[in-house]
Formats: sequence, structure tokens, C-alpha cells
Amino acid sequence: MIRLLGIDPGLRFTGWGMLEVDGNRLRHLGDGVIATDSADSVPDRLKMLHDALGAVMDAWQPDEAAVEETYVNRNGSATLKLGYARGVALLAPALRGIVVAEYGAKTVKLSVVGTGGADKDQVQAMVRRLLPGAVLKRADAADALAVAICHAHHRASRMKWTAVQ
Repeated sequence: MIRLLGIDPGLRFTGWGMLEVDGNRLRHLGDGVIATDSADSVPDRLKMLHDALGAVMDAWQPDEAAVEETYVNRNGSATLKLGYARGVALLAPALRGIVVAEYGAKTVKLSVVGTGGADKDQVQAMVRRLLPGAVLKRADAADALAVAICHAHHRASRMKWTAVQ
């Protein structure tokens, strides 16, 4: 059995989701959202995000982590701030010696829903179907669980490929 932490980074809201994987079985352990106050400075918000992710990892003891890749939008400032949050999401587990994988949004959607063009509602519905008991108060938590599910599928494929070689 292995514990996987999925992270959907954002400076305002960062979703997290924890799964336990046993072979091809997935079990929902927990999920949530880390919110920062936009009135605070960016460095203070990044520190809060780092500390909160640390608390999640202390509580759940993940073996591996997966982070969704950043998409670039027209607002350069917003993209940069998202990149800061993503940097913290990559660094926090890495500082603890946890292997971190990265997946693009289309790869996550394809892994969970079956199409790279799925919308947020479709992702949430499939996450609920795959992980009975997941509450998913915000889309950010569902997205984080989707990243963890994607990682579970891809790591299983990589393990099979390695075993064949």
C-alpha cells in the first residue's frame, strides 16, 4: 500500500487530496483546500501555503506526491502568482524527501474522465464515482484528488513497464 498526495496549486486556493493505493484499488483518505488571504503579502501567503502543506503531510504521511502543471493565461501577473504557488507545492514535499510527479491538466482529465477536454463538473462527478465518501466542498479539492488518481494510474503503468524490461 502507498499513500499519494495530489495538489492543485493556487495562490488563493490550493486543493489537496490524499489517496491510499493498493494494487488497482483506490481509497479516499482525505481532501481539503488551503485558502490564503489576498490582503496579505505574497511572501506571507506563500509561507502560509508551505506551512499548511507541511501540516497536511505531517497528518497523512504521503509516500509520493503529484502536482498539476501550471497553464499560462492572458494575465501575466496571475500566471506568475500561480507559478509561485506551484513552486511551493513542488518544494514542500521535495524538502521532506517525497518523490513529486507533475501532470498537465489534459493528462489529468484524460486519466480520470477519459477525455482531455472534460469540464470541472465532469471531473468532480468522476472523482465522486471513483472515491465514494469524498465530500469535495470545493472544485480545488476534487482537482487535487484527480491529480492523485492520475498519478496512481501512471505510476502503475510505469511499474509494469519497468518490470517488463
